[in-house]
Amino acid sequence: MEKTWRWFGPNDKITLDMLRQIGVEGIVTALHHIPNGEVWTPEEIDRLKSFIEAHGLRWSVVESLPVSESIKYAGPDRDRLIENYKESLANLGKAGVKTICYNFMPVLDWARTDLEYPNPDGTSNLYFNRGEFAYFDIHILKRDNAEADWDETTLARAAEIAESMTPEREAKLIENIIIKTQGFVSGNFSENDLKPVDKFRELLKLYDGIDKDALRANMKYFLEAIMPVCREYGINMCVHPDDPPMPVFGLPRIVTCEDDIDWFLNAVPDSHNGLTFCAGSLSAGAHNDVTVLARKFADRTHFVHARICTVMPDGDFKESSHLDPRLIDVVRTFETLRPGVPMRVDHAPLMLGDGDKGYNAGYSFHGRMLALGMVSGIMATVNSEQQ
Repeated sequence: MEKTWRWFGPNDKITLDMLRQIGVEGIVTALHHIPNGEVWTPEEIDRLKSFIEAHGLRWSVVESLPVSESIKYAGPDRDRLIENYKESLANLGKAGVKTICYNFMPVLDWARTDLEYPNPDGTSNLYFNRGEFAYFDIHILKRDNAEADWDETTLARAAEIAESMTPEREAKLIENIIIKTQGFVSGNFSENDLKPVDKFRELLKLYDGIDKDALRANMKYFLEAIMPVCREYGINMCVHPDDPPMPVFGLPRIVTCEDDIDWFLNAVPDSHNGLTFCAGSLSAGAHNDVTVLARKFADRTHFVHARICTVMPDGDFKESSHLDPRLIDVVRTFETLRPGVPMRVDHAPLMLGDGDKGYNAGYSFHGRMLALGMVSGIMATVNSEQQ
């Protein structure tokens, strides 16, 4: 697999020179300064591509060319926004950037409740506490009939949390769920938002009446519209699985399991319509066997996120080691079946003083460097076995 790295542009504290020194081959990035829905012009694309190439690297994957909310809920400006998306795709294709990671998650991208969950060795990981997430839903967001979406055990946990909750802990939960994990990926939120919960409620209202079938239909409409451009320029679209792989806040999720992946691949049966195989997102659902899924969908996987999650009996989950046997099996699968597919390590531990560097949540330097070394070792072992 091609060893790539998610990099957040020229202002990223992690420089391209640093990445060359640790064995990175390709860059995964985006034009983060362009608002969602606007066209990525040839000039902007070429400027960033040339900057990357001047440092001896290549722009391997776009993550992400965001799909506007209006496309997802079929707003009145959907077709205009799709035309803009098609123009951006064409401009990327002409520039030779032909792997596009995107997601179709309404409002909320990936979600965690704790961004620095302590490990016994002094490092920390991202963590999803199901009870705290339910507390946010019921007591902070105050969503109508939220209790009906949670099981009795989780409701009891949320009630227990409520008894000891403080304003400071609430503020931290809001920051973790809405701001720190969203502001640099979805474009819906930023650290400058004075009332992020109110803004979150307004975004949720846009999806009133949108169920799983409706969201699926909107995804199919979008994919069918862009496939001609993808075929013309050889562009591979690869949707990111939902994280966590379950409905949240009353919103449907449609890329959560084997059946969901089967559905969207068969709904638009074009080889350019593919999957970002994020082993971490999929393994955050106890219902998914990532080794089985990797083998089944290898031929339609155009990009791999190498990480893994461990799910607790109560439904909590945390990022696991990059030497987890399940991730070793996933890497072995793609090294064997899809050599050359871009791969990036993801959501590694916070360690060695990176906590005060201001890195985006889940994207510190030392933890990902360690993870890249681990995965590189797995790849080298697999390759030696094949010789």
